[in-house]
Amino acid sequence: MATNPGTRESHGPDETRGLDDSHGLDESYGLDESYDVDARRLATVMHAAFFLLLAVALARFLLRHPGGARTPWIIGLSAALALVYVVGLVRDSAGRPTTGPRVWLTLVVAVWVVLVVLAPSFAWCAVPLFYTGLRMLPTRAALILVALLTGLVIVAQLRLAGRWDPDLVLGPPVVGLIATAVFLTMQRQSARQRVLIDDLIRTRRELAASERREGTLAERQRLSMEIHDTLAQGLSSQQMLLQAAERVWNSDSGKARAHVHTAASVAEHNLTEARRFVHDLAPADLAHGLEAGLRAVAARESGDRLSVRVHIADDGRTPRLPDRVQGALLRIAQGALANVREHSGAATAALTLTLLDDQVVLDVADDGHGFDPATLSTAPQGVRGHGVPAIRARVRQLGGTLTIESTPGEGTVLSAAIPLEPQAEPPLESPA
Repeated sequence: MATNPGTRESHGPDETRGLDDSHGLDESYGLDESYDVDARRLATVMHAAFFLLLAVALARFLLRHPGGARTPWIIGLSAALALVYVVGLVRDSAGRPTTGPRVWLTLVVAVWVVLVVLAPSFAWCAVPLFYTGLRMLPTRAALILVALLTGLVIVAQLRLAGRWDPDLVLGPPVVGLIATAVFLTMQRQSARQRVLIDDLIRTRRELAASERREGTLAERQRLSMEIHDTLAQGLSSQQMLLQAAERVWNSDSGKARAHVHTAASVAEHNLTEARRFVHDLAPADLAHGLEAGLRAVAARESGDRLSVRVHIADDGRTPRLPDRVQGALLRIAQGALANVREHSGAATAALTLTLLDDQVVLDVADDGHGFDPATLSTAPQGVRGHGVPAIRARVRQLGGTLTIESTPGEGTVLSAAIPLEPQAEPPLESPA
């Protein structure tokens, strides 16, 4: 976009934006999701341990019985067990196992039991199965499964040793108890932490809602007191003065005119108070004028990914714009730059304010990926943001026009033109 030689230009500086309450809620949800991530990581470790133990047991058997009659059966059952295990790990698009979890677990345990009967060295594959059973089954059923697997491991180890060994009898139950205790403890802690997180989220929401209500009530009370102490009392005084003037209008016209004059003075003061209210309710960025407000908006929207330039071409006449027009222009700039930052993927944007004799024009241009303006009327809510309808409504309220020019891959230019009332021309001096 071209810039007039006399145009004042500034670049919005980078600034770090603070986090609001909603962001804190998002972080709480992130904590909740972290438990699922940890559970998936633990499951991955256990699955890897199962395949590692299965491979070690198969290698041990082949080294001890390279040409035994059971070797083809052991190899086939090991491959079948690995295949069944892998099939159970495959998940559909919704993240659910493609086979019933309990049916799959039953099939895995059955194949493993046959393997252990044929070759006791496969017994320690039960340790990952402890975790799988505890994760998939109800607590009571999982404990029964762990006890059965532990008993089978004891029998297999005694067969493999060929002699009675107290360590082989006590070792598997200790491992099973430790694995069960650790899993149940982690599960209970996770459940308690989820409850605490839910309570924290609910409390934050209630606190935020309460603060909003209290703030709204406090502002209403402040405004009601201000209006009562200024505008309402002034209107009451005007009514009394005009009523008094009406009573003496015929008998004492001079006194009646004095009452009317006093009422006009009170009305003038009330008008000043009303303008002060309007000014106080105007956007805070307009406290130092429209130009400073636009530069403040540009500074807030500028950051690591976006640089916003501001151009003012007004010959110093912007402060004379009506307050309503200044507020609308500031809100339009905010909405347009928010759309640029959130949707355009632009690296730079330019905000230009041009004040003509009969209208004021605000242009917001960016070098983003652009879009087809025809899609704005048919796009669902959320596409290209909610800013364009709000901008169009503000411009329409002031009798202006909104133009959007964009082509995919070539950026976007949004232009809002608001008409101005013609300024009265100064009277011409009569020639001497």
